[in-house]
Amino acid sequence: MTTAVDSGHSGVAGRTPARIGNCSGFYGDRLAAMREMLTDGGLDYLTGDYLAELTMLILGRDRMKNADRGYARTFLRQLEDCLGPAKDRGVRIVTNAGGLNPAGLADAVRALADRLGIAVAVAHVEGDDLLPRADALGLGAPLTANAYLGAWGIVECLAAGADVVVTGRVTDASVTVGAAAAHFGWCRTDYDRIAGAVAAGHVIECGTQATGGNYSFFARDFPDLAALAHPGFPIAEIHRDGSSVITKHDGTGGAVTRDTVTAQLLYEIAGARYANPDATLRVDSITLSADGADRVRISGAKGEPPPPALKVSLNSLGGFRNEMTFVLTGLDIDAKADLVRHQLESSLTVRPAELDWALARTDHPDADTEQTASALLRCVVRDPDPNTVGRQFSSAAVELALASYPGFTTTAPPGDGQVYGVFTAAYVPAHEVPHLAVLPDGTRVTVDAASETLELAPVPEPDVALRSDSGPTRRVPLGTIAGARSGDKGGSANVGVWVREPAQWSWLAHTLTVDKLRELLPEAADLPVTRHVLPNLRAVNFVIDGILGQGVAYQARFDPQAKGLGEWLRSRYVDIPEELLE
Repeated sequence: MTTAVDSGHSGVAGRTPARIGNCSGFYGDRLAAMREMLTDGGLDYLTGDYLAELTMLILGRDRMKNADRGYARTFLRQLEDCLGPAKDRGVRIVTNAGGLNPAGLADAVRALADRLGIAVAVAHVEGDDLLPRADALGLGAPLTANAYLGAWGIVECLAAGADVVVTGRVTDASVTVGAAAAHFGWCRTDYDRIAGAVAAGHVIECGTQATGGNYSFFARDFPDLAALAHPGFPIAEIHRDGSSVITKHDGTGGAVTRDTVTAQLLYEIAGARYANPDATLRVDSITLSADGADRVRISGAKGEPPPPALKVSLNSLGGFRNEMTFVLTGLDIDAKADLVRHQLESSLTVRPAELDWALARTDHPDADTEQTASALLRCVVRDPDPNTVGRQFSSAAVELALASYPGFTTTAPPGDGQVYGVFTAAYVPAHEVPHLAVLPDGTRVTVDAASETLELAPVPEPDVALRSDSGPTRRVPLGTIAGARSGDKGGSANVGVWVREPAQWSWLAHTLTVDKLRELLPEAADLPVTRHVLPNLRAVNFVIDGILGQGVAYQARFDPQAKGLGEWLRSRYVDIPEELLE
């Protein structure tokens, strides 16, 4: 079927800019953010991102209990308070809170509007849920199977007059791209414009991470920590050519700076090509520049046709998991750990399929508190049988209480094993995935797959001029001059590292190699690591494959989403030329 955007939307194509705010970065974000964004300043559109790989698993289990669920119920709580203000201000809402049941959430929004006596047009996008066809598509038998759709179903809904558009699993940037494309009447081959909106959407999708949240230089840039007590949520002012300004409402907390925007651009990406279903953004083409207080301009974005396949998020139930953490205090920490490990493993009548130990040396010599004199020994078990990792395991640990190392104690009482999930990514040809816009009047519009595609290919690493470092160096933490942001990509993690000054950039590019990263992060020593160089951002981005096992819910490490991985890297000591430290 011919999509609405193909007609050009001549009636709206001249409007500029589109002010698009975001009020949610995850399922559980600040509940008051929707009202704050509606009342603190003018917007054209308000988006909300509620979905993540782990969220889809949570919603999948929710749907198992009740087939009418499977969506982010907090969105309805927010909308009960905010639907009236949004309607009065002419702000149109686009959200992926529909999760596994966008039609159900759309119906719930209509029921809410009727109860409140507010006339709103509600539409939704569906087709991403591939679970009924999972086996036929070669995806096995997962709990959830959802393709990442693009923006054009959202465009259809907005073009039909929807005040609220609910989607299932679209890419995080698609809610922003859809709003911008509808606002300006972009065509599907406007790749540079779409790529610019992808960049803007990627920056604002995680809410306050663009305005000072989770920001490496917070202690330096926010000496008055009260400024970060309640950061404002971000706004993208997108122009017709795809360029944008990232900002926030006046008077709100936090800040928008080149560095806060750089940090978010590096979050959960891979290389210089950032694929989306509607265009591939060349991250290496982006230029950032100051545009006033709390205003950063994103320009120069280049786009390419999207890849021919859509990514599919697969969540499965992996089995059952349990853990016990032993507190080891004072002297002979290693010997105490060896003793309890030998005792527990010897006492198990059935050995779990997986049994992992990790000793965190949080103890300090001659400590002045018992807590700082203690280390933590963590034992994690996984098995398909809940009994193997249930009381049989945790009770065996507790039974050692009077028979093991001196000072025996644990952080929690024995408990039953809990279900854990496994995430895997798959890819399905885009033409195999239905993409349907269900308009406010119930009309169902099919959105065709992209007719022009381009396979993803790595971008050769660009040359970076080597500076001559003949002066003295000082051994200090890498984070003295470098910021970082890290996150999860299924079982892999990314760590983006950037510097502020041009003089520091050559040093970073030539110093922080794959081998150096493996040296600084021993957990990555035996894992595949890929480095990507982004000169315009003065950044290098690393993808570490397999460091998170089988995804977030698998909890392969104590930081299962790799959120602190970049900060660990920043804390590692390296030799930095003194002139770069000034």
